[in-house]
Amino acid sequence: MSRTTMRAPNPAWTDPECPVARTLDLVGDRWSLLVIRDAMDGARSFTEFQRRTGIARNILTDRLRKLTAHGLLAQRSAPSGRRQEYVLTDAGRDLFPVILTLRQWGERHAFAPGETHSTLVDQHGIPVPEIAPTSTDGTLLGADTTHVQKASQEAGA
Repeated sequence: MSRTTMRAPNPAWTDPECPVARTLDLVGDRWSLLVIRDAMDGARSFTEFQRRTGIARNILTDRLRKLTAHGLLAQRSAPSGRRQEYVLTDAGRDLFPVILTLRQWGERHAFAPGETHSTLVDQHGIPVPEIAPTSTDGTLLGADTTHVQKASQEAGA
């Protein structure tokens, strides 16, 4: 899979050495992730994104520009040739586990017991299993079993 690389750190990044902070600076608002979610679910046109999300036209225009500028979406001519459509790039598709994890967290914590919600299913119609991060030896990982190694520590400073 190809990786999108940034040339120089953006001075606007909240924490330039933290991958989480950089990611949130790129896609950490509600609308960006909902646009990515809908692109993963087949939305391609401005009208489709607006209809699915209910987002205001000016905000959607801004998010589509930003996601395209950062290499998460690309524009191409629609099959009809009359309009432009938006498609996920490799970097945009790489957000699938993020969207899946947010979805699964929401299923556990954002709904009352028994409340109906959509379900993500695989190509056979079977619900996607829970994501559970594990270490190289198969041990379940969590906030209490991991820590961040700062960049200066990695360089031996």
